[in-house]
Amino acid sequence: MTKKQILDALKTGGIVPVIRADSAGTAVRVSEALLAGGIRTLEITMTVPDALSAMRTVAQRLGDDVLLGAGTVTDAQMASAALDAGARFLVSPCVVDDVIRLARERDVPVLPGALTPTEVFHAHRLGGDIIKIFPASAVGGPAYIKALKGPFPSIDFCPTGGVNLETIGEFIKSGSVAVGVGGELVLKGAIQTGDFGRITELAHRYTAAVADARR
Repeated sequence: MTKKQILDALKTGGIVPVIRADSAGTAVRVSEALLAGGIRTLEITMTVPDALSAMRTVAQRLGDDVLLGAGTVTDAQMASAALDAGARFLVSPCVVDDVIRLARERDVPVLPGALTPTEVFHAHRLGGDIIKIFPASAVGGPAYIKALKGPFPSIDFCPTGGVNLETIGEFIKSGSVAVGVGGELVLKGAIQTGDFGRITELAHRYTAAVADARR
């Protein structure tokens, strides 16, 4: 896939689940559960133990059925290793110049994290393709995204933090091209009990919520 195709697919899907787990095997099972629920874009964070192994397994097992990204990427070496393991886009919790530079060199999308208008503009100017607004809920949620779109109408936003079934529609309507969803979708309790069907069920509900908001 080209960079443009990856970005288009990411925006079309509209949901970027943030997969945090205590093992690579669990991250793979969560990925399969999300795909079964209709979510094809996946973000496996580098905080997962042996995250690169999880990415390789997902890339090999699920192939083109998913759009695999690496999250919590905080340096260029980490970014390069994730791309070599099968990730197609990179996500950072903050603005990391080296990660953005590496993404541009490898011609892959990068979603740097930012919060203030200055950080948003800096991340965009460096080459961030979609700016991850984190933590969105701490600064006003959908209203904050709408406020940012005023001075930055051409910048694409992906808010993360505080996105759930009650707020996702408003985040989409505020102008977000996608949203990042963590523990409200990738339920820690469901993972601990092995109830991956619960995650699949929630994935269906989240995709339906995005479709409703876009209508």
